[in-house]
Amino acid sequence: KTMEAKAQARFVRSTPMKARRVVNEIRGKRALQAYAVLRYAPQAVAEDVRKVLHSAIFNAKYQAEENGQNLKLEDLVVRAAWVDEGPTMKRFQPRAQGRAGRILKRTSHITVVVGADDKKEEVR
Repeated sequence: KTMEAKAQARFVRSTPMKARRVVNEIRGKRALQAYAVLRYAPQAVAEDVRKVLHSAIFNAKYQAEENGQNLKLEDLVVRAAWVDEGPTMKRFQPRAQGRAGRILKRTSHITVVVGADDKKEEVR
């Protein structure tokens, strides 16, 4: 059985649509390569996704040490990554003529799953 580790950040103050743009860039990449991509991505939410990826990588390392397995970080691949919608905070902003405009402050749940690469071929 192949080893997998997961990390999740909940209630991230970014819209799911913006977070998905970033998460789609790292899905299927090698974990360290994805980390580098996130480090230089211009989007603000990339920092949150990078922290989740970092946590998943070290969860995998910890899991391997607990089971007495040898794990190289270079062999880890982002198996799955997704963004779910969290609760929406509803706020109101005053508008003209006594009206109130509704502002929806959306949140996200970001999940990243990393695992050892099944195929050890060197195609990058």
